[in-house]
Amino acid sequence: MNILVIGGTKFFGIPMVNALLKKGHRVTVATRGNTKFSFDGTVEQIIFDKNDPKSVAAALGKKEFDVTIDKIAYSSNDVRSLLQNAPCKKYIQMSTCAVYKIIHTDTKEEEFDAASHPLKWTDRLDDYAETKRLAERAALEFLPASDCAFVRYPVVLGPNDYTGRLRFYLEHIKEQKPMFIDDMEMDSPFIHETEAGEFIAHLAENFAPGPFNGCSNGTVKISKIVSYMEDKLGKKAVLEAATEPAPYNGLPADRSINTQKAQGLGFKFYDLESWLYKLIDWELSR
Repeated sequence: MNILVIGGTKFFGIPMVNALLKKGHRVTVATRGNTKFSFDGTVEQIIFDKNDPKSVAAALGKKEFDVTIDKIAYSSNDVRSLLQNAPCKKYIQMSTCAVYKIIHTDTKEEEFDAASHPLKWTDRLDDYAETKRLAERAALEFLPASDCAFVRYPVVLGPNDYTGRLRFYLEHIKEQKPMFIDDMEMDSPFIHETEAGEFIAHLAENFAPGPFNGCSNGTVKISKIVSYMEDKLGKKAVLEAATEPAPYNGLPADRSINTQKAQGLGFKFYDLESWLYKLIDWELSR
């Protein structure tokens, strides 16, 4: 297939593109041209500013793609700028589990319906969750629902994670800096960057419409992550209220993500415990 990837030059975009190349697909990567990238094969590169419809139209001309994977759908205006000027047969948007009003135990895709969400044309909002809801809704203005898929992940972790959220805990324990964790017993879902990328590639090959949750099997308590780090570092975390808040504060307790729909496409997610502590060890080795 002829596949257009918008973004995809870092974090879990890298294993996604590599998986597509391994399957023999022709991949074109569209970026602003500011990021150097390296994949396990040859890709075509297109440079444009996704926020500028004229730039998109000029760069793409009359090229048409079997599948467009939009890794950087940050607003409804982003989606409009792209889809007005980049015809495609199937569209996969990288969304987020933040679109759900409440993430609870066994959160399922039907708990947010993009088609029924009121549409507003906006740039990025301070409210990230609402921005992403609008991005999903905007796609349905340009393509039938049968041609659109939305991939929703919780927190993605891995060696290429540029957010530093896992390192926050390690650094605070190592340096004995106080931090505030509002719920040590909160169960949290995560997904590894490799499976995050590979599921989107799998969906491109085995396309089905609608939203798809993706997540490693199982959850982990923040207390267990902190205890593992304490044991490895030989230091106790300094926990104090009214100090620097930890990254996962403010989230509801006992969260988990139902992935039966994605698994129904034949994709197998990792077991969380098979990689999480290895990743912490890797961070420590740095």
